[in-house]
Amino acid sequence: MKQRTFLTTLLLFLFFFNLGIFIVSVIMFQGEIKRAKERSLGEHYFITSAIIKDFSAMKERDIDIDSSIIDLLKPYQYLLGNSDCIELYKDKELFYSSQNEIVQKSNLLEPPDGGDRLVTIQKSNGMSYAIVYGKLPTPHQSYMLVYIHDITDIIKAWSHLKNILFFIGFILSIFLALGLMLVLNRIFRPLMQISQTSKKIANGQYDTRLLVSGQDELSEMAQSFNHMAEEIQRQMTRLREEAEKKQQFVDNFAHELRTPLTAIYGYAEYMQKAVISEDDRLSALNYIMSESRRLQTVAFQLLELANLQNNQIAIEELKLMSLFDVVRKTIYVKYREKNIKIKFVNEIKTIRGDTYLMESLLINLIDNAAKACEESGSIVVSAVNEEGKKVIMVQDNGKGMSAETLVQITEPFYRADKSRNRNDGGAGLGLALCKQIALSHNAKLSFESKLGEGTTAKICFTT
Repeated sequence: MKQRTFLTTLLLFLFFFNLGIFIVSVIMFQGEIKRAKERSLGEHYFITSAIIKDFSAMKERDIDIDSSIIDLLKPYQYLLGNSDCIELYKDKELFYSSQNEIVQKSNLLEPPDGGDRLVTIQKSNGMSYAIVYGKLPTPHQSYMLVYIHDITDIIKAWSHLKNILFFIGFILSIFLALGLMLVLNRIFRPLMQISQTSKKIANGQYDTRLLVSGQDELSEMAQSFNHMAEEIQRQMTRLREEAEKKQQFVDNFAHELRTPLTAIYGYAEYMQKAVISEDDRLSALNYIMSESRRLQTVAFQLLELANLQNNQIAIEELKLMSLFDVVRKTIYVKYREKNIKIKFVNEIKTIRGDTYLMESLLINLIDNAAKACEESGSIVVSAVNEEGKKVIMVQDNGKGMSAETLVQITEPFYRADKSRNRNDGGAGLGLALCKQIALSHNAKLSFESKLGEGTTAKICFTT
């Protein structure tokens, strides 16, 4: 593109520049010719006037004009010098010529009567002449005076000046070509950088940026390009993270399915091939049913996650005291045997949400808090106002979590216990469900925890 721009611009400049020189040369030539014609006409008029006076004087003295014409015209030739000459015709026949015959009879022009004169430019033997034809006035109209003015030097001077102008134009064209190349290199440098940067970004180097300098349009273009590159990098980073999360989800999901399916298949094969007692058969069936329930729980929780992500929930005004009472009755029997104390503190009258989902959210959070507690642990469920926003907190005094665990705690199938021990039950989907329930209520679920100091789960409602 740069080469095409360079050649196109240079050719256009050379065309119009040389056209300008040509037009100027033509105007100068026409001016020189016009001045030569005017001078020739003036000289012809001067000589004609003088000859008329001489003819009149000779007539008064009864001197024969034709016999004395040569002596009469010689002084004019001395006046004109060697470059110009005069010729006198009588009845279209050459009567006198101050030099060798320049104008042939075949080129002789017939001027009109009445004193008008013709002026023309002719070439002869490599020389250029301005020739003026004019008849003498009455009673000498049979005579025609031809004045021949040599303009060869004028034409040569004009040609020399024209050549100088074109030579100067050639030198200027060279400097222009060099200057144009420098300017185009400067103009196209950002475009070349953009092209190189685009290739790097296309090859995966998303952190590549253009250098921004100045306040012109190119700088604005570079800033826009960098902004686009930042957006591309942000989107690619997000897509990469989502792809990693999806892959992790698939891996975790496959792991969750493999363990119960292996157990089910193993016990079923054992029952089919081995001779077992009734007690062993019942024990194997219990294991099969337990792992089947685990698969059923995973399927239901995944379906609930999908429904929360794709459907709108029914929002209504909920009395928080009633919600706490339902949750307390649901979990009382389950954690009484573990001797875990659960306390409810309420400073809020109502919240907006779905009754079933809010119950599920609180029960899941309390269940996770109870798993983190040892025997005789304590859990506090409180509803308070913080900075004008309604907040529900579930706080325990259990074993706590590390900062690394807090970042991933709401990922599907994630387990803080790397050995993936299932003694505590669950498939690693509970907190993922809690996060999605909070989002569907325009709320934010966050966790604060330290190892050995317990964990606090906070549901902050933004509306």
